[in-house]
Amino acid sequence: MERNLTTGSVWKNIFYFSLPYLLSYFLQTLYGMADLFIIGQFDGAAGTTAVSIGSQVMHMITVMIVGLAMGTTVTIGQAVGAKDRKQASRFTGNTVTLFLGVAVVLMVVLLLLVRPIVSVMSTPSEAAAGTVSYLTICFIGIPFITAYNIISSIFRGLGDSKSPMYFIAAACAANIILDYVFIGALQLGPAGAALGTTLAQTISVILALIAIRKRDTGIKVTKSDLWPQPPVIGQILKIGIPIALQDGFIQIAFIVITIIANRRGLTAAAAGGIVEKIISFLFLVPSSMLSTVSALGAQCIGAGNPRRAVQNLRYALLLAVGFGVIVTVVIQFVSEPVVALFTSDTTAAGAQVVRLGGQYLRGYIFDCIFAGVHFCFSGYFCACGRSGLSFLHNILSISLVRVPGVYLTSLRFPDTLFPMGLATAVGSLLSVTICLVAFALLQRKARRSPTAE
Repeated sequence: MERNLTTGSVWKNIFYFSLPYLLSYFLQTLYGMADLFIIGQFDGAAGTTAVSIGSQVMHMITVMIVGLAMGTTVTIGQAVGAKDRKQASRFTGNTVTLFLGVAVVLMVVLLLLVRPIVSVMSTPSEAAAGTVSYLTICFIGIPFITAYNIISSIFRGLGDSKSPMYFIAAACAANIILDYVFIGALQLGPAGAALGTTLAQTISVILALIAIRKRDTGIKVTKSDLWPQPPVIGQILKIGIPIALQDGFIQIAFIVITIIANRRGLTAAAAGGIVEKIISFLFLVPSSMLSTVSALGAQCIGAGNPRRAVQNLRYALLLAVGFGVIVTVVIQFVSEPVVALFTSDTTAAGAQVVRLGGQYLRGYIFDCIFAGVHFCFSGYFCACGRSGLSFLHNILSISLVRVPGVYLTSLRFPDTLFPMGLATAVGSLLSVTICLVAFALLQRKARRSPTAE
């Protein structure tokens, strides 16, 4: 199960790691897209809006958990690269203990705050009840979301990105079937979408636990490894907290943008929700590069080979930018048909959703190019133990450009969503600039000191 990613062809290692991760991320994204697609076939704009807003909140929570778990992937990866299995076992055991507590506390707090959250989101009144139902059920499933992502982070730290793909594949198939049962057959609406997703996530955790018991992971976790050790937890959190905060602020920016769209009416809210789902799907490749560069880079740095970590970064940049350019060009010609897949355009409201969504998507898609670049750099910074740099460029981009830009364009252009989408790409351009400067400074430091990252 453990794989050495510090030797052999760089291209081969990137594809070996990134493709299974890409597929697992695709399948995990398909959860939300399946919910949105299926409820769009059996419910109206209110149901679609409830699921889109609720799933956006859940996506924010999930990516923060994944970001925090990045500390596990990097620390285990560095231990594996250094061939220190004892240390890898300590990181694994303390990860289990840490995230068990995080999951329970998070579930309780969010269940108490579900109605205020719906209110803060400026949810249209027609969709408020459905959003509350959706989030309540999803919040109950947070321990399962946490468990799956933590187990996956452990596998990826070992260089194994295939196993998480298998777990989520089975769960995704179950989610689609359950959605048709709960939403289509039983007419449960947004609550049915949440119930299907939560039960499917439970399936993924059960499969992951079975795999851990039957497979040889190369790591033996003892009771002492499960006991909280401040230095070990500190190392995990040192990397994970900045990434979690970074991802959290990114999602807050998305939510603020959603609120701005919600205030423009139900059709704009539905259009914005659909486009966010499409964007999350199209960003699979750039996002997979972040985890790929961090996992491969962590093993290389742990093995004392920082130059190979830089080589991994350069190859990943070529893939991410190439993909971003192609997708951006294609979307300019097919944006409205893509949006129409998620709603019915036979009614006046449906046609308006398609029109606004097409505008928003044509502007937003430019972000795929620039985001791919800063995702790759963020992965490299994490591998070096400098995840604070990732947090820095994202928070500056969000606070100085993205949110203010979306707000100002919404006021200046009340009849179109295209400029609102374009503002996100401009924000990512600032991130790219900061990343390039930070990388240049790190390389200069490395040349002056052979022992530096």
